[in-house]
Amino acid sequence: MPRRTAVAVAGAILAAALVACGTDSGDGPRASVPVRSGESAYDVVASGLDAPWSIVFHRSIPLVSERDSGRIVEIDSEGRQREIARIGEVRAIGEGGLLGLAVRGDHLYAYYTSDEDNRIDRFRIDGAPGALSLGSPERVLDGIPAATNHNGGRIAFGPDGMLYVTTGDAGQPSTSQDRDSLGGKILRMTPEGEVPQDNPFGDSYVYSYGHRNAQGLTWAPDGTMFASEFGQNTWDELNVIRPGGNYGWPTVEGIGRRPGYIDPVQQWATRDASPSGITVHDGEVVIANLRGERLRRVPPADPATSTESLTGRAGRLRDAVVAPDGSLWVLTNNTDGRGSPAPDDDRILRVGD
Repeated sequence: MPRRTAVAVAGAILAAALVACGTDSGDGPRASVPVRSGESAYDVVASGLDAPWSIVFHRSIPLVSERDSGRIVEIDSEGRQREIARIGEVRAIGEGGLLGLAVRGDHLYAYYTSDEDNRIDRFRIDGAPGALSLGSPERVLDGIPAATNHNGGRIAFGPDGMLYVTTGDAGQPSTSQDRDSLGGKILRMTPEGEVPQDNPFGDSYVYSYGHRNAQGLTWAPDGTMFASEFGQNTWDELNVIRPGGNYGWPTVEGIGRRPGYIDPVQQWATRDASPSGITVHDGEVVIANLRGERLRRVPPADPATSTESLTGRAGRLRDAVVAPDGSLWVLTNNTDGRGSPAPDDDRILRVGD
């Protein structure tokens, strides 16, 4: 059965306020918004979104979560948005709120912050394009620590059909090394919220641990699993995730070469990164960066290298996804209280080569 342990967050919120948030911080006005950066051009798919966090597709229909409003909106072919649901239990505080979405068949999964914890619900998707609606929520998992900062929040189905979930340390770094806590982990579960029999720690959702605030999950064509992670004040990370792996936080930030901990395959100074949503496009891992205001592309065969585009051109970037037609879509995040929004922010961009 799904874990339903209520978690009081008042202490976590206080602790989070005392912990340096490090990477995901405001850094003054951004540049104007031309449509080309280096060799990358883009066009605008949709605009006027309010603190959007995640894009997914139900068949060919884009669905977007808005962190603070708790809305899920569908985007039509003209870029118009229509609210299909508003999750009433969402508590939007700091980095918390309605975060990651995932779709499996005719169900939408949503990760969000409540008054008690972070949790995952799923909803049946009904209706035709332009008239979608969501059914009543079914609880998949709750009891994930929540706080003002470090809520994780990315959810995705892996090639094995299991649901993977990134959780943050909720401002209490010691939870990341505690395998009895759901905080500071990557979790793995069945679509119904059960613990798979082949998870690395027996009857536990924990797939990997020692994470500070991972916000991106994707898989290379060969099945290699990648996760992006916010460091504190020195290094942000790209990790290759192994079942049962310990990724070091809070003992290690970045490449530490310490026995017993798995080092990232690539690290970046926090001012240049804050890596959030990631995807694989044209065979490369593509990483959306918030404070760094850029896209990074990492070849899985040489993951210590990367190229950059869109630097400073569209502001903070929260998510990157592949659309059903194979194009790369990127979600900006300038209205979340830490950016300097342009009049048409936030937007979905279709990025070319």
